[in-house]
Amino acid sequence: MRIDKSEFLQSCQFLKDKPARRLPEFAFIGRSNVGKSSLINMLCNHQRLAKTSSKPGKTILINYFTINDQLYFVDLPGYGYAKLSMTEKERISKMNNSYISGSEELGLLFVLIDSRHKIQDIDMEFLINLGNAGMPFAIIYTKADKMGTNLLAKQLNYNKKQLLEYWEELPPIFVSSSSDKRGREEILNFIEECFNKITTNNQQ
Repeated sequence: MRIDKSEFLQSCQFLKDKPARRLPEFAFIGRSNVGKSSLINMLCNHQRLAKTSSKPGKTILINYFTINDQLYFVDLPGYGYAKLSMTEKERISKMNNSYISGSEELGLLFVLIDSRHKIQDIDMEFLINLGNAGMPFAIIYTKADKMGTNLLAKQLNYNKKQLLEYWEELPPIFVSSSSDKRGREEILNFIEECFNKITTNNQQ
């Protein structure tokens, strides 16, 4: 998939305020500071498209980006940020859950996980809930450039064993780095494949 045009469209808190023009949506979620905005910028080859920050909790609304005038990338608020108040955590959780369960245009949810660490309990709980709900999702390991090849392979293999404790068949898994653009082509090709399937199904 080649991205020739990408632009920020709008932010919203409630599903009723999402863009009026309905297009297939590919959403990105993960723990705070996992690199969602950086990944979107890397995929679009546009370093200032999605706002990034070294401080967790920067994204607090649902952000929509128009891609090639054909689909949306959706940047969802991160979960698990300890310094947010309980009220704010509940608001973000409710907002994310409402979007994930209620957006009829959501084609696929990418769950981002930091490749340097084992899958955290909060991530596994989130993944299990997606599986129980029948929500299609894929996993993207981020920040792969932060580790050597052998350590990265060892960590990913450990994480694979974690996942196989809950799933007989693993979801699509990608390894990425916003710094060296690792995984960009594979992720974009997968999005294109999913987009084509959605388009074909909608025409039938």
